[in-house]
Amino acid sequence: MLALRIVTATVLIALFIPSLFFLPPVGWMVVCTLAIAGCAWEWAGLSGLTSGNRMLYAVVLALMAGYLVLTQADRLGWYAAAMAIWGLVVPWLLWRKPVLKGPRLRLLLGVVVLVPVELALVDLRGVSPSLLLAVMAIVWVSDSAAYFTGRSFGRNKLAPAISPGKTWEGIWGALVAVLVYAIICVMWMKSFVIPPWPMSPAAGTLLVVLFWLLLAAGGIIGDLLESLLKRAAGVKDSGHVLPGHGGILDRVDALLPILPAAALFYLR
Repeated sequence: MLALRIVTATVLIALFIPSLFFLPPVGWMVVCTLAIAGCAWEWAGLSGLTSGNRMLYAVVLALMAGYLVLTQADRLGWYAAAMAIWGLVVPWLLWRKPVLKGPRLRLLLGVVVLVPVELALVDLRGVSPSLLLAVMAIVWVSDSAAYFTGRSFGRNKLAPAISPGKTWEGIWGALVAVLVYAIICVMWMKSFVIPPWPMSPAAGTLLVVLFWLLLAAGGIIGDLLESLLKRAAGVKDSGHVLPGHGGILDRVDALLPILPAAALFYLR
């Protein structure tokens, strides 16, 4: 299983990096739209839709996101809605764990969660492909550190009813790793990770480090939300399209809250 995961991850990286840096804007938008369509397909499955309705949901959501990108529609409302969802609604869901009867609320939640992600992927790449890669790497650093720290020192469960494998020790390990990563980035890549609007370089450095720690915490919430949806649907993975990894949502769940927040921060 580990070998299969490594092979799949290697193939994904080999496809992703050239797309990020070398595709024209329209090509990048197409890639993002296809990825969001795949996420929407899996989200609809976790919401209880049958195959035909899942396809309809995925197509409609992808077309909506693509239309907003092409028409240069105002993103602020979408990003603000996403932040309201991730800052207020999702923590309440994780705390109360209500039974959401019927798919409507989950499907509506999917629209507000997924559409801003495509907008953010396009907007952040427009600022700098390196910036987008650096922001996405927050999740990869966090996940890796949480995994190894949790396996080595994990004793206290974070949310046993939602994701039994996560521990508080893993979370602290993830935050420490992201702190180190953020410091390295602001020291060596300040030209694109520090936004131009802080009052001073020192303020910008501190602001980025603190914000990236906040993003890491947001990524953990995104991971927990997908775990909650999978547990409600009675499945282990959101899909089977990625051998050894499960579905697309299984790989990008932590990015869902991070990308719209980063877009608001860097496009201010």
